[in-house]
Amino acid sequence: MGLRDWVSGVLTRPQGEVTLALPQEKPATIEDVVTRMQLVQAQLPPRDGIAQFNKMYLTVTEEVLRKGVGHEFEDKEFVERLDVIFANLYFKALDDYPRDPQACARCWSPLFQSRGSSRIAPIQFALAGMNAHINHDLVLALNATCREMQLDPERDSAQYRDFSRINKLLAEAQEKVEPWFKEGFLGILDRVLGQADEAVEMWSMERARENAWVQSEALWLLRAHEQLTARFLLALDRTVGFAGRGLLFERPL
Repeated sequence: MGLRDWVSGVLTRPQGEVTLALPQEKPATIEDVVTRMQLVQAQLPPRDGIAQFNKMYLTVTEEVLRKGVGHEFEDKEFVERLDVIFANLYFKALDDYPRDPQACARCWSPLFQSRGSSRIAPIQFALAGMNAHINHDLVLALNATCREMQLDPERDSAQYRDFSRINKLLAEAQEKVEPWFKEGFLGILDRVLGQADEAVEMWSMERARENAWVQSEALWLLRAHEQLTARFLLALDRTVGFAGRGLLFERPL
């Protein structure tokens, strides 16, 4: 049976049984990342909680790429490499959880476990995914990119200035997708969301990214202490997972 037939079979299964068919090789460029997210989106039922996050992630990424055309970064290589390493942590979680939930980063468990609930608004799924990806994965991605490129995550650096510039592009992109999730997507109206509006107001992508940089600075200082680093990462994973569960409260029937 070919891959196309296998994927077609997956799409006809009940939502809880959907298994993604993704290439084994990691995306190596931002274009590869976009293609992989498009493949994920094509295989998931629209109401799947992972699809809600993936759709926001894909839309924001495409919008940032569009707005970033001609934008001058001081260290474009750092920006692009960080984006790829960052996205691959999400794809790793998608691969790890179906095979062995215990091997998957804990921060992703709330989204993966609640993905089929009809009592959770689309924006909540999207924010829960962004919580895991930015508050946890971005910390690891920053650290890994700095190690790979032999850079220190210093604030007085081209890398931090580029990181901050991206916040503006992300804010503009987020403005495009938030109304879609809050007001139109799948017929979920403001009057139905209830407390979900409060969750949206409490969550800020810019604050989350700034926090990720601070956490990466701390992690960088711990790099010579293996056991302390492991405890730090475990605590971070658990804390972000706890926040994710708070974002995914179910509205009354």
